[in-house]
Amino acid sequence: MQPVFRSKPAVVHDMLRESIIHGEYKPGERLVIDEVAARLGVSQIPVREAVRQLEADGLVTIEPYAGATVTEFSPDLVYEIFALLESLEVICGRRACNCMSDAQHAELSMLVERMDGCTDDAEAWSQLNREFHLLICRFANVQLIGRMLENTLDHWDRLRLHYLTDVLQPRIPEAQAEHRRIIEAFARREVDAVETLLRAHNRGALAAYVELMRQQGHLERTEGGCS
Repeated sequence: MQPVFRSKPAVVHDMLRESIIHGEYKPGERLVIDEVAARLGVSQIPVREAVRQLEADGLVTIEPYAGATVTEFSPDLVYEIFALLESLEVICGRRACNCMSDAQHAELSMLVERMDGCTDDAEAWSQLNREFHLLICRFANVQLIGRMLENTLDHWDRLRLHYLTDVLQPRIPEAQAEHRRIIEAFARREVDAVETLLRAHNRGALAAYVELMRQQGHLERTEGGCS
């Protein structure tokens, strides 16, 4: 098999994306093109192209005369991330419930069992959690929505890594119980129950982040839409 050719801007984009998601570039930090180019050992041209794509991904903000900065977290952004996750996962969940095979359901169940074994390791559990939601999407056979979900999960990854200790670790037992209820609803082919559980799953996670932001003084209103 011939190796897949990837353009230099695509390689730089992926490297920067990973650095932003894992916090090597902090929210609000300026991305100085020549410094990034020197760090990666490339010219400024692929870096500029990569940064423009990262802006389209929502991970970078570009302002006239100010340049590019890593997108900062805000209550509005958190609401938006979870609103997108909820909408996309409901579409995937309803469709997967109708077309998932018994073998695929068994695969999903085994993944949840693997997650049961690493509830004390927030990072390992999070990686499997991402796989869980993407697997449902794959079983739903929705390619465009799948790409949108991956992009939204990138934002969730960045958010949960930023608040790993404060939000994610305490919520893992509850989230695992929710995963098991989702699996059971899939087994019964109860489409409406799957939707209800997925909505509650996302809103439970959102509530945990909202509560932390309220405690930190970043949030005055508790309802979505305005901060």
